[in-house]
Amino acid sequence: MKKIVIAFSMSFLLFGVTGYAQQQEGAKSERELGHTNENKFKQMYDEFATPNMFRTGSGAPGPAYYQQQADYKMDIELDDENKKIYGKETITYTNNSPDVLEFLWVQLDQNVRAKDSKSPLIEPSGVDIAAQPSQFVSKYLAEPFDGGFNITAVKDEAGSALPHTINRTMMRVEMPKPLQPGNKFVFSIDWWYNINDHVNGRGRSGYEEFEDGNRAYVIAQFYPRMAVYNDVEGWQNHQFWGRGEFALPFGNFDVNITVPADHILDATGMLVNRKDVFTKDMMKRYEKAKKSYDEPVVIVTQKEAEAKEKSFAKDKKTWSFKAEMVRDFGFATSRRFIWDMMAVKVGGKDVMAVSMYPKEGNPLWEDWSTKVVASTLKSYSRMTFDYPYHKAISVHAKNQGMEYPMICWNYGRPNEDGTYSDRVKYGMMSVIIHEVGHNFFPMIVNSDERQWTWMDEGLNTFVQYVAEQDFGEWYPDAIAPLKKYPSRRGPADKIVPYMSGNQEFLSPIMTQSNNIHQFGANAYAKPATGLNILRETVMGRELFDYSFRTYSQRWMFKHPTPEDFFRTMEDASAVDLDWFWRGWFYTTDYTDMGVTDVTKYVVSKEPNQRAKDFAAARGASIEDFGPLVFMVEEGSEEYTEMKKKGSIIEDTKTLKEYLMDNFSIQEAKEMKNPKYFYEVTFEKPGGLVMPLIVEYTYEDGSTETVTYPAEIWRKNDDEVKRAIPTDKAITKITVDPNQETADIDTSNNSWPKRKKLGEFDKFKDKIKGE
Repeated sequence: MKKIVIAFSMSFLLFGVTGYAQQQEGAKSERELGHTNENKFKQMYDEFATPNMFRTGSGAPGPAYYQQQADYKMDIELDDENKKIYGKETITYTNNSPDVLEFLWVQLDQNVRAKDSKSPLIEPSGVDIAAQPSQFVSKYLAEPFDGGFNITAVKDEAGSALPHTINRTMMRVEMPKPLQPGNKFVFSIDWWYNINDHVNGRGRSGYEEFEDGNRAYVIAQFYPRMAVYNDVEGWQNHQFWGRGEFALPFGNFDVNITVPADHILDATGMLVNRKDVFTKDMMKRYEKAKKSYDEPVVIVTQKEAEAKEKSFAKDKKTWSFKAEMVRDFGFATSRRFIWDMMAVKVGGKDVMAVSMYPKEGNPLWEDWSTKVVASTLKSYSRMTFDYPYHKAISVHAKNQGMEYPMICWNYGRPNEDGTYSDRVKYGMMSVIIHEVGHNFFPMIVNSDERQWTWMDEGLNTFVQYVAEQDFGEWYPDAIAPLKKYPSRRGPADKIVPYMSGNQEFLSPIMTQSNNIHQFGANAYAKPATGLNILRETVMGRELFDYSFRTYSQRWMFKHPTPEDFFRTMEDASAVDLDWFWRGWFYTTDYTDMGVTDVTKYVVSKEPNQRAKDFAAARGASIEDFGPLVFMVEEGSEEYTEMKKKGSIIEDTKTLKEYLMDNFSIQEAKEMKNPKYFYEVTFEKPGGLVMPLIVEYTYEDGSTETVTYPAEIWRKNDDEVKRAIPTDKAITKITVDPNQETADIDTSNNSWPKRKKLGEFDKFKDKIKGE
């Protein structure tokens, strides 16, 4: 019993008296004032939707989960001479919901480019004091481009016209009668529009025109597309203003695309008439490419592409594609395309990694594009699920980075003499990794981009960082002389400039896409960095990777919400992360932690004044508490007086002898031998909760790093103390030594506090470091 009293009392009196008094004072304050629960560790019930039969509390789809299906049959014709595209599509819409649908909503994204589009009017636009001539013309003199849809017919399966209303980028289609659960409705739309120049007029798709009059087309969002109807939003019919991207149902596609006969074309889906559109040489090369796992095989050479530059064929050729379980469709076509492919093993099956590019992309593209595609498929499959489609295509498009199922557009162009900088090289590699990665998020894990950009861009940017590092390991020659791939986003220290910025221009990650300040940092970098911190610092790779794969596999080919992601990460890991989601995703708080004070204590045989006062305040004598061990702050007046009296215990041997009456000889042998007792005070000026990572440096030069879980801040969000018994003197303490928590101010991260360096001293330190 004596041992228990000593252990309890030592803990209580050494470090508990002040804390106890503060708690009592706090309790009194609560009774007088009252307050709401603002604790950083409270659960997320206020923020999360209530679980139901559609979406469970675990983050998994519920037993009543449903999703609609939209199947398309399309005949598309590209008018290269007049830069127009024509389409006839038949949509079979299946109502898998339990609801009766009175009407259907169709997205008309091209209407964002209509002459009467409201999109340009939502952005503030003052007078520029100076501008480049092209910008001046564009802003003040140019006529708006007329790129909106021209809808020429909307008919039911019998060919009867259907009433429809176009509201900017959305079209409501009236059905003859409400669509009952489990039923289908078939209707058709005929349309055409003018194709935009995506290089000079921007845009996610369009054409690039070269000096010889040829064009390279990257075509997407080119057909009226069904909106999503689900258990969360009902109809997701938010207008497309140009930023918030797309929410789309899955379906099957049967698409015929007619282009000039001398064009090379690839698209979403399986090319089903390959023998009709390939030459014999192309077929031979294609068969070779299917067996080549190390180097791409060129299907259409640069010499062959150059030979067609002046042909401008008048006859036409139709390419036919079929795709199952995709949410969208895109294609690329040009007579100037070079085309190469190689096979990559993913989950025991072969997938074709493909690149299409004009000669302006060489030599960079022929060297690396397809290898980057292959590497990306392997990395993402490891982190999520095996890539389910049969191919992934990277298409070169100047100034473009955009994604669609199985196909994406990517930038990165060498100088005219073929030389290129590291910036261009790594920019190309990173955008290919990112856009190919979008096959996983959101093309398969099909989140609502119109609402939550971070659910596709942020998650994808996180896995992009992992894939970039993989690529650097698998292809070290590609990044030589660097030791690792120079990722622009992912590591915690790279988000610090954004996190420490002006709060007037920061938005929580959980902000609807159109309303975000600093779009790239908010929707791409911050969520990616947060996930990297979870993986490397909070959860550890094993727990994180298992949970992330669980989320990806639960929601592949489905429509997840933010809560589904948050809940699954906790469900699969047994790590309570509500504090992290709230701080990192729902606020613009920042991390700032530091060490403010280090006090050294020694053991005393007689009571210190602090203990006496504590007992007296309760009408007791210190002796009433039984045998106690007392601690005195070294260097204090009390310490000086006690040392004169011989009350201070100077060494561990004497300490053990002093305690021997309360422990057996064997127990004493098993005790540690601390010579020093420190009380370290840590502060947290920042609003974000994070694990407290501390590196202790000892007198012999050795170091020890201790990670205190984020929960150390659960009862005091401003300051915590830790008692450190050690057999070696502490000479230095560093908080977050490897910059893992995105701490925006490291000036308070060290003890002893580092002196502020003058400019000359900074220069000397830099020279020493080199």
